[in-house]
Amino acid sequence: SPSLSLSASILLPPPSQMAQPPTITQQSPKDYIIDPRENIVIHCEAKGKPHPSFSWTRNGTHFDIDQDPKATMRPRSGTLVVDISGEKAETYEGVYQCTARNKHGAAVSNNIVIRQSRSPLWSKERNEPIRVQEGEALVLHCRPPAGLPPPIIFWMDINFQRLPQSSRVFQALNGDLYFSNVLKEDSRNDYICYARFPHTQTIQQKQPITLLVLNLDAVNETVAALFNETDFFNGSVEERKPTFLIPSGSSSSKMVLRGQVLELECITEGLPTPEVSWSKLSGEFPDKRTSIVTFQKILRIVNVSDADAGEYRCTAHNRLASIHHTIRVTVKAAPYWITTPRNLVLAPREKGQLICRASGTPKPTINWAMNGIPIENSPEDSNRKVEGDTIIFEEVQTGSSAVYQCNASNEYGYLLSNAFVNVLSETPRVLTPANQVYQVIRNNHALLDCSSFGSPIPKITWFKDSQSSTLEGDPYMLHENGTLEIYVAQALNSGKYICVARNTLGIAENHVYLEVKEPTRILKQPKYKVAQRNMNVVFECKVKHDPTLIPIMIWLKDNGELPDDERFLVDSDSLTITDVTENDAGTYTCIMNTTLDHDSASAELTVVAPTPAVIYEQPDPPTDLELTDMKPRSVQLTWIPGDEHKSPIHKFVIQYTDSLHDHGHWHNLTHVPGSKTTAHLELSPYVHYSFRVLALNAVGLSDPSNPSHMYKTNPAAPDENPSGVKGFGTEHDNLMILWKPLSGLQANGPGLQYKVMWRQKDVDKNWTSVTVANVSKFMVSGTPTFTPYEVKVQAINNNGIGPDPAVVTGHSGEDFPVQAPNSVQVLVLNSTLAEVHWEPVPPKTVRGHLKGYKVFYWRERSLHKHNPHRVEQQFLSFSGNKSHGMLPGLQPYSLYLFNVRVYNGKGEGPASSNLQFETPEGVPGPPSFLRITNSNLNNLTLEWGPPNDRNGHLTGYILKYQQVNNSNELGPIEELALPANKTSVTLPNLKYSTRYKFYFNAKTGQGAGPVITEEAVTIMDEGKLHPAAPAFGNVSSSVGEDGMLISWEYWGTEKHVYVEYIIKNDNKDWQKEYVNGSQAYVLKGLKEGLSYRVRVVAKGHNDQAVLHQSEELLVTVPAMPSRQADIATQGWFIGLMCAIALLILVLLIICFIKRNKGGKYPVKEKEDAHTDPEFQPMKEDDCTFGEYSDTEDHKPLKGSRTPSNGTVHRDSSDESLVDYGGGDGQFNEDGSFIGQYSGKSSIRETAEAHSPVNTTTMNSFV
Repeated sequence: SPSLSLSASILLPPPSQMAQPPTITQQSPKDYIIDPRENIVIHCEAKGKPHPSFSWTRNGTHFDIDQDPKATMRPRSGTLVVDISGEKAETYEGVYQCTARNKHGAAVSNNIVIRQSRSPLWSKERNEPIRVQEGEALVLHCRPPAGLPPPIIFWMDINFQRLPQSSRVFQALNGDLYFSNVLKEDSRNDYICYARFPHTQTIQQKQPITLLVLNLDAVNETVAALFNETDFFNGSVEERKPTFLIPSGSSSSKMVLRGQVLELECITEGLPTPEVSWSKLSGEFPDKRTSIVTFQKILRIVNVSDADAGEYRCTAHNRLASIHHTIRVTVKAAPYWITTPRNLVLAPREKGQLICRASGTPKPTINWAMNGIPIENSPEDSNRKVEGDTIIFEEVQTGSSAVYQCNASNEYGYLLSNAFVNVLSETPRVLTPANQVYQVIRNNHALLDCSSFGSPIPKITWFKDSQSSTLEGDPYMLHENGTLEIYVAQALNSGKYICVARNTLGIAENHVYLEVKEPTRILKQPKYKVAQRNMNVVFECKVKHDPTLIPIMIWLKDNGELPDDERFLVDSDSLTITDVTENDAGTYTCIMNTTLDHDSASAELTVVAPTPAVIYEQPDPPTDLELTDMKPRSVQLTWIPGDEHKSPIHKFVIQYTDSLHDHGHWHNLTHVPGSKTTAHLELSPYVHYSFRVLALNAVGLSDPSNPSHMYKTNPAAPDENPSGVKGFGTEHDNLMILWKPLSGLQANGPGLQYKVMWRQKDVDKNWTSVTVANVSKFMVSGTPTFTPYEVKVQAINNNGIGPDPAVVTGHSGEDFPVQAPNSVQVLVLNSTLAEVHWEPVPPKTVRGHLKGYKVFYWRERSLHKHNPHRVEQQFLSFSGNKSHGMLPGLQPYSLYLFNVRVYNGKGEGPASSNLQFETPEGVPGPPSFLRITNSNLNNLTLEWGPPNDRNGHLTGYILKYQQVNNSNELGPIEELALPANKTSVTLPNLKYSTRYKFYFNAKTGQGAGPVITEEAVTIMDEGKLHPAAPAFGNVSSSVGEDGMLISWEYWGTEKHVYVEYIIKNDNKDWQKEYVNGSQAYVLKGLKEGLSYRVRVVAKGHNDQAVLHQSEELLVTVPAMPSRQADIATQGWFIGLMCAIALLILVLLIICFIKRNKGGKYPVKEKEDAHTDPEFQPMKEDDCTFGEYSDTEDHKPLKGSRTPSNGTVHRDSSDESLVDYGGGDGQFNEDGSFIGQYSGKSSIRETAEAHSPVNTTTMNSFV
């Protein structure tokens, strides 16, 4: 149906190489509050084909970025960056909108309102002391300055300690501090309201408020002194019924927007303190979204929905009365999406529609635009019809692609969405990766994807294996997006599936594979166990799974991980717990996981106290062994069991010893159940038997019984022949016959010999034989080369011969092959791979077991005149009767020679004639070097050598370079193509004092080779350009016991630093020693009495180009270096220095602790006299506060540095509340900190009067 086709086209966007109108991918929020201390960055990113261009409007008119030197747009981006350094941020406040445009349409962003964050000062005020009678209600007003965004309010004292709050004293939503009734202990002179502005992370304070609570006794004394009266007032505080302060009256109303937070406040006064409770008259509170905070004073519902509208009742009561207040809540809604318009891809003359549905309270108005222009002002299109929230397209035409904007708005907000209509004619493409393998468990449903794209929308059909019929109906279901679903997958559903996408312009197909696996099942589940303490417990868990899946066994205890205890031993199919304790009791679960499924089973372990100990012992040995029913090959053995010692005997073990062949060694013969006391024993001939019996119970084996009487069996002919018979040659004319000799027990009698027999297979009828003794091999000489022989070995003794032996086929010895392979050919597949073919040699010429063929090959020379060298011969082996093989890893553009040889177990045969082949050109190797030298003020010269491995004719070089700034960020890449005959180039117009990174590689007709890199820094110095700033300084030397110590200063960035030295007036090469990151090195082995020139150099990454070089130092090695006492090596000096360092460390620690401890700091003694409590900075020298100052208003903090732009930059020793964490700063319901402030690592604060609070002094309440 059309609707199904439409949804399919929407779900599968066109590939990136297709023409596509713009789509906004990232934009800043609609309400964007900026920090005036930082650059303004308004994001606008979009994609499209071709890549869109960007423009901006401000306050509805075009914003010409080129005319504003402070505004720039990022490359290939619409993101707008405004540098506000030296400017006022409010200059750029306004409403911004971004437009992304290409030739197929234009998409627009939301209206982005830019406003500067503000943290204004508290107005200067002098608060008179507040006097109130004990028991009365009271409100301390905060009235913070209006900031953007609004500040967070909290109350603290002069020492930054939280003011205690309770159901009697609490902070309201507007920041005021309410007292339901005051008590005498509420009197204090430092009620301070603080306002934290979250965007700028500054804290400001109100002037302290002094509260004096008067009790009735004090009032009576005052009245008595004035009027000469006594007991003017009753001595007791009068109780009061509850009264609502916020909200007033018996009812009120409140409006809240859908999705926001509803906060209902109920503040009362009375004596005793009223208790507050909440209820909803028209229903129940939503469980997971409701909380009652601030000592029951505030009801909070998050993520408000329409169902939260209704009447809420607040009830306040004390022992005198109960009162109620009803709040009628209405829920309005800014627009929210029901159906957002989705991108539409149509073929010419197809139909489609864009749907834009939104809801809200009141109902939103829908307005359409095309390419950012209201649709009523856009060009007429007879194939387009707007019907409210829907645009209908009929028979769209090529070239009618556009981006449509839907705006849904009401009085509480708006929504804006872009959706494009892309008119394309494209043949089908299958986007699902080819040959993808899907794996499912049997009896589960399988989903095979066939994501496609095309215009018109392709029709999808599925086929299986080589079947010609489409897959339709049970058990298959085809989804609208092309996915094939198999409801219940079975093993027969495994195989190859072909997905075919077809439209009027063409056809495409893709192959995927389905593998149906067997489910994982636990066959033997763990069982319930009751174990005594200190016993061992084993839970079994045997699992069956598909053999192609890798299983992983996991054990859990009470649905958690097993304890980290070596007593828990996990095996492949069991869990063993040794020495169990009461803590081990619980539920144990085994889970078998594969990549596709899992199975689990559980069992419970109960641990009980051990029962009274019962002493168990191993049984006593059996007694009275007796032999009866004695026959040539058997005997009956009986015995009497010993004491079981309270543990039943499980079995008896019968052992024997052979006094004739193996005297003194006992061997197990058989065993019988513990209920039997008789055993029938099968015996061998020619053995002198003695027997003994051992008993076994749960504790262990008993001691052996006393031996029985000896029983001798008579000799007999052998019952068996030697095993392991085989025949092979050690030389080309012999046959070695080997066998495993019989043991004395197997000989069955004296005079054991072996009859060795052999004959040539399929040639001789009669056997040739020889009889040997006391050996296990025999050599037959004079045999033809590699001829099959039949061999057998028979046992003989004085009583007869053994049974007829089995015949084994072997071969006489191998010799080297005699013929070389013929018809040798080579096929060069590419510059590094060739395929060699040959005709296998006749089997008779192999003269041995055919092991395979070896191809010997070597690089004779390069086809390039600059690379004539020859490479040593190498070979590859191809096992078996192969007729071809691959030669990988060849060198491009080279002449190779090769031959082929057959080989057997003896070795290689003759080689075929040498043939040759040439490998084609490949990409070249890296250039041999890249060296950077200097030319003049703004030029750099690069020199290079051609690649050692050219691998073809060089067609040129590619040089790329870019700037690297101080933060290692890379600038745009410049590219330069250079001819092959050049070995240097000069780069003009470079910036001085700038680091450049160079990327250089060579290329042939086959492409570019690997890149080598180098870096250099340009610096202007006396008219010359150097690769880097002077990097070395203060090079010095001293003579030590181990040699000459060279020390220097180094400020460069290169890591390849060497100390180079040469004998003075010597023309030889400089010798160098690598320095591993240090700035000192001991030169050893210098000759006494000679002078040396020494210098320190820093080289590039290839260790060729010298980038920095120190001044040369002339040092002379004394003939007899004297040993002088160095004060730095004296024990008393080292001890003194250690003691001084330790003392300094202790003083620093004490200072740090005092500075950061959350206690009180010494301030001016007459603290109460200060009415302007501006926080003063901590003195750096003694870790104490400075004095308060109230002589001037709006002064910067004492000791602060105020730059001209009106901001205070925090120096490294300052601290801030913000630095204590990365989360949002919050306070709990009584005003204390419960989180950590978020913010940047470096905070700049506005230098204004009593704002912000000196954060160094606020550490005590974090």
